[in-house]
Amino acid sequence: MATTSRLSTAAATRDPPVREAIGIARVLCILGIVYVHAWTGLDGDALAKLDSTHQGILRWVLIELVGRSAVPLLGAISGWLSGPSARKRTYGAFVKVKARTILAPMLLWNLIAMTLVCGFAHWGRLAAPVPASPWEALDWLGCITQPNPINVQISFLRDLFLCMCAAPLFARLGDRWLWAAWGLALLWSASGIVFPLLLRPPILLFFLSGMLVRRHGIAERIAAWPLWVCLLPYLLIAPAKIAASSFYDDWLKAHVAAADAIDLPIRFAAALALWRIALALAPRRLGLAIVGMERYAFLLFCCHLVLIWLLGPPIGHVVGKMGTPLYPLLLLVQPLLALGGTILVGRALEAISRPTAGLLSGGRLAAPRPPRLPRRAASAKGAASKPGATP
Repeated sequence: MATTSRLSTAAATRDPPVREAIGIARVLCILGIVYVHAWTGLDGDALAKLDSTHQGILRWVLIELVGRSAVPLLGAISGWLSGPSARKRTYGAFVKVKARTILAPMLLWNLIAMTLVCGFAHWGRLAAPVPASPWEALDWLGCITQPNPINVQISFLRDLFLCMCAAPLFARLGDRWLWAAWGLALLWSASGIVFPLLLRPPILLFFLSGMLVRRHGIAERIAAWPLWVCLLPYLLIAPAKIAASSFYDDWLKAHVAAADAIDLPIRFAAALALWRIALALAPRRLGLAIVGMERYAFLLFCCHLVLIWLLGPPIGHVVGKMGTPLYPLLLLVQPLLALGGTILVGRALEAISRPTAGLLSGGRLAAPRPPRLPRRAASAKGAASKPGATP
């Protein structure tokens, strides 16, 4: 029995902590997405005038090389996680769960955003768009033909839900056919063709990538790759992205297919780099701390733009808009401010109604909060997951 126990422990220490890495990656990705929607206090014309300034360049780097590069890994994680349940459950049961955890939060947070933000805009307290007709309001609510301009990130859930509706079919395809579907998704993503079935075709591409990664055990194998090998593609492609945007920005805006062809490689490279970083952090104390925040990650994704709309102006009134001396500090810490606000919102929802908290968080806040490990226990857990550790 003792020998069996030692063998089990040794096997466990050799297995990469994939589940913990998924939690870390989710938190890091969503914190990065906040940069895409960070409050500036300026309209489009005023922002364009600051594009070549130090603050404008900093904002571009955070948006293009950090924020937008985080989305592909979220799609890949969703595909990775969906495979087993898509095969085991009946189609109706699978879609019902995804409607409750993806579609319902999307609709509810769009409704909340439109009620609060459009309400303040209607009374002149906030410079925000307002739907011009009931049809446009319905379009914004369901992200039918366009992302909701008030809650733009939430359209990711619309496309993700449609990917989930097809996941039982994808999960049952043979490997050759699944690769063919991936190839078609790649062509669609790089072509620039607009078709309202999906608002962002790359979401399907990375969703299928996640399914293929799971089918071939690639996520676990990456843990054995040196960190620098996984970071190198991103570090090599990023300068090309910077150069293309610096010298050919107007041309790329006029040629969407060319822009997508440049963006896709850096998205794949960023997903690989961030996944390897998450695997490296998983057995460490910092990784454990990040995993503890995962229960709020989905809520942060859904509500951060509402918080930015409502709280950005009063905070900016103190610190200053983009272009003022203190704004870079505000820009850099906005993801942490949004996370702090989200935790307060989540705990308030839990205190008021746990079912409501569960619904608005896609089920993440429905379960009781996991007990906090003592500091010594957390350290021991981190040590036990390192190769060669003994109980």
